[in-house]
Amino acid sequence: MAERDARMIAAAMEAPPAHAPDGSRCPYLVVRDPDAVRDILHRPADFSPANALVAVTPLEGPALRVLQRAGFALPPVLASNDTDTHGGIRKVVAGFFTPATVAAMEPRIRELAREAAVNTADQLARTGHADLVQTVAALSPAVIMLELLGLPVRDLAALKLWGLDSMELFWGWPDADRQLELARSAAEFYDWLRRLVADSVAAPGRNLFKSLAGHGLSRTEMCSLGYFLLIAGQETTTQLISTTLFRLLEGAAPVAWTEAASDAGAQSVVRHVLATESSVPTWRRVAAHSTDLGGDRIPAGTEILLELSGNQITAGAGSESQSLPEQARRGPSTGLVFGSGIHRCLGAKLAELEAAVIVQEAAAALPGIQLRDHEPEWIRLLSFQAPRTVSVVDRRGRQGAGEPAGS
Repeated sequence: MAERDARMIAAAMEAPPAHAPDGSRCPYLVVRDPDAVRDILHRPADFSPANALVAVTPLEGPALRVLQRAGFALPPVLASNDTDTHGGIRKVVAGFFTPATVAAMEPRIRELAREAAVNTADQLARTGHADLVQTVAALSPAVIMLELLGLPVRDLAALKLWGLDSMELFWGWPDADRQLELARSAAEFYDWLRRLVADSVAAPGRNLFKSLAGHGLSRTEMCSLGYFLLIAGQETTTQLISTTLFRLLEGAAPVAWTEAASDAGAQSVVRHVLATESSVPTWRRVAAHSTDLGGDRIPAGTEILLELSGNQITAGAGSESQSLPEQARRGPSTGLVFGSGIHRCLGAKLAELEAAVIVQEAAAALPGIQLRDHEPEWIRLLSFQAPRTVSVVDRRGRQGAGEPAGS
């Protein structure tokens, strides 16, 4: 590596460390420079994904016992798999995300998006207000993911709740009481998933779990893969859409709300959000052995936090946004947002397509809306972020609860 690049990477790694909500020092080496991030992602033998799905906050006894009673087990299968089995498993899953398959889903995505936008308009007409996270962003990605994988579309409300709870359990900082609540939710999800795997393997036709069984995966391995895929495959897209809708209506996006009703406008704003504050702004790796990065020695076992986009938090967050330095906020290009190398997100094209179509249809169907709440609560986890609500009113109609528009 050139000396200039080595200095640049070293400077990026020397950025002020992030802190956990309790003020303790961040346990991660935070790497922000895009070249260094890409280098790490392309060296899986040196920088293992083994810690990618490990709980950020170690689980305490009561929560662990709930999971143990449920037979909860997550052996490394895909995102955290650093063995030779990864390539074959990834190939099976990738067969459900081919460019042709994703492109063929666009009419269905648009159908669901238009239905959601029309229902939102109806709700606005009836009540004067709506939460776009729930009415526009939440369900369509879950439906599309299940249909794409050949799985039955059922229990959507529960799936959304389980996804958010599992994200907090594995990527948040819950105390012991909250861990217990989240562990019960995770155990419910796992039990549901176990039944879904069994049903799917026995079902006629092609589906993800039947294909994985044909590849030789055990039921436990299929549950492990499904546990995170059914979260990442839809909840992160919901969060991307939510942030995009909020920034558009806030006026902080490079295009106006009315411009987002066009193909070009919607695609532009989604790419902007991906680059500046993606729903997955960071990801983890661990040094498999003592190795070099940009001329610096990285000891074996070093936990590394990679910045994938210009997120507004460091490695810990409470409920408040924490601004990064300007250089960090600019973030890398969208080329790193979905990762890089052999573990790059298989659903990248699908997520971008879904977000653009859903945002476009919402902007086209709801031209007169404006934010009701300019300071919503945000999901702020180590590797996930989005507004929990995008509450709007229709400035052309009656206002909800007697409040003026924009209140």
